[in-house]
Amino acid sequence: MAEYVYPAIFHPNEDGSFTITYPDLPGCISEGKSLGNAMYMAQSALTQWMEYLLDKKQAIPSPSSLKCLETAPEEFVNLIRAEIKDGRAVKRTVSIPKWMDDKVIESGLSLSRVLQDALKERLNIG
Repeated sequence: MAEYVYPAIFHPNEDGSFTITYPDLPGCISEGKSLGNAMYMAQSALTQWMEYLLDKKQAIPSPSSLKCLETAPEEFVNLIRAEIKDGRAVKRTVSIPKWMDDKVIESGLSLSRVLQDALKERLNIG
């Protein structure tokens, strides 16, 4: 799992919403209806942006130092963190009893999907 932390500039709007921009990621912009929602949207935007860059094998820019950022009086800067999980499939050898494999085939289940769902539940991950 890769972790990225970038400064985001939060600009409050007249209606109480926030516009979020990333100085180091031109074009990465989001909005939130409230501060809490804006924080969530900022993380979501950063995660999607980084996944796109990685998927397209583009260079990952270095994040700016907080000291180098200039903001308008009503704006503020907050660090936003994104964790990128490697979603590529890997092959693993798994052993199950023959009778269980027969039941899986009979039922038309995908053994890979069942295993993924069970592991997500067991590891408490969504």
